[in-house]
Amino acid sequence: MDMIFIELQKKSDTPLYQQIYNQIKQDIIDGKFPVGMKLPSKRQLEEFLSVSQTTIEMAYDQLTAEGFIAAEPRKGYFVQAIEELAYVQPMRSELSVIESAEEPIHYDFSAGAVDTVRFPFTAWRKHARDIMDITHSHLLLLGDPHGDLELRQEIARYLYHSRGVDCTPEQIIIGSGTEQLLPLIIRILGKEARYAIEDPGYLMTRHVFSENYRQTVPISVDHEGMDVKALQSSDASIAYVTPSHQFPTGTVLSAARRTALLNWAATNSEFFIIEDDYDSEFRYRGRPIPSLQGMDKGENVIYLSTFTKSLMPSMRIAYMVLPPMLLDKYRQAFIPYSSSVPRIDQHILARFMADGQFSRHLNRMRKIYRRKMQVLTDMLKLYEPHISFTGDEAGMHILLHVHSEQSEQDLLNQALTAGIKVRSLDTYRVSPSHADPSFLIGFGGLSEDEIQMGIHTLFEIWNIKKAAVPTK
Repeated sequence: MDMIFIELQKKSDTPLYQQIYNQIKQDIIDGKFPVGMKLPSKRQLEEFLSVSQTTIEMAYDQLTAEGFIAAEPRKGYFVQAIEELAYVQPMRSELSVIESAEEPIHYDFSAGAVDTVRFPFTAWRKHARDIMDITHSHLLLLGDPHGDLELRQEIARYLYHSRGVDCTPEQIIIGSGTEQLLPLIIRILGKEARYAIEDPGYLMTRHVFSENYRQTVPISVDHEGMDVKALQSSDASIAYVTPSHQFPTGTVLSAARRTALLNWAATNSEFFIIEDDYDSEFRYRGRPIPSLQGMDKGENVIYLSTFTKSLMPSMRIAYMVLPPMLLDKYRQAFIPYSSSVPRIDQHILARFMADGQFSRHLNRMRKIYRRKMQVLTDMLKLYEPHISFTGDEAGMHILLHVHSEQSEQDLLNQALTAGIKVRSLDTYRVSPSHADPSFLIGFGGLSEDEIQMGIHTLFEIWNIKKAAVPTK
């Protein structure tokens, strides 16, 4: 197909990428796009609809993740047979996407990539082999709908010692991803709840609220994290935050704002905080940041986390810790539900944690990622003051600020054309900013040499020169 006509409502509250996704999805369901039909390339559709390539990419990514279309190397995107589809949950990182060969990627600075080379395959294989034995045939049957007790006990121990989360195994619910657990939380919080979200913030969260017909209030994020004063003056009753390493800016919620946020939640029995602690394991400077849940005395914090960054994105094991007052609501609302995570996977992970392999793996990866972060920041410092960066205290990405007259979209297009994948900060904003162009630079999936060469190549494309070294 040469082109697709989509009437975009640019003043609508529905994001442009979601409008494109909805239209194509519905046309496939209605049979307007036959099986095997080739869709326009992302670049063609970008030019035709006069939107950013990132917008097209996000729509195509979601359609690919759900199986409506598939990418074929060197050919493009093709419509799939609906009757053969099985729904696939999108991965935690919306940046880990299938790339078409029309845009080969040489350096992938995706924030969600992990170092797969260092995964402890030998230890994992041993536990998998032990579990796949006839003596564990009971694991073929349905288990506890909240997740098997063995894994919840290990998670409770780990959270207490590493994050200061104070909970019992009974408060923990295992799920196949944050995107699967969050709709369950939304259900028990009721239809009247209004959600404060970070701006900029995690796109998939905004998408989940929208798909579940929940109202959101964007609250700005600065160098101290979410603006709690703005939250207090809003009509929101639930605050969704990433306090230990805000996504995507990398800021840490300051101590004063942590206290103010907890005090806000304590003022009303209907107020709650959803704490997404998605990559708290990797902190490189200073003392560990305590979880809000551990600081909370009023039991108003719902704690969310995942093994996506600490182990592997494909495992799809996440968990939430519910306050006691919400646990009864959850049990009543989801009596017929079964756990969405295979019991065999749960028990492999439980054993991996119980024998200390998980802690050893985390310690190794902290050193590896700390070194990669150092290589990245040392490389970036060579180009100051033409650029600056923030968010290098923790996590697996930094936020790069380019002091340039060029627009963020122009720089993004130049990088993509050269086969370098970065993500612009405006992608995560509710409203575009007029500040300097800013980009997420992830390093988890690259070697140290690739980080250096990738940054060097990127800045050459952007015509950013190294700072002159003063002579002595």
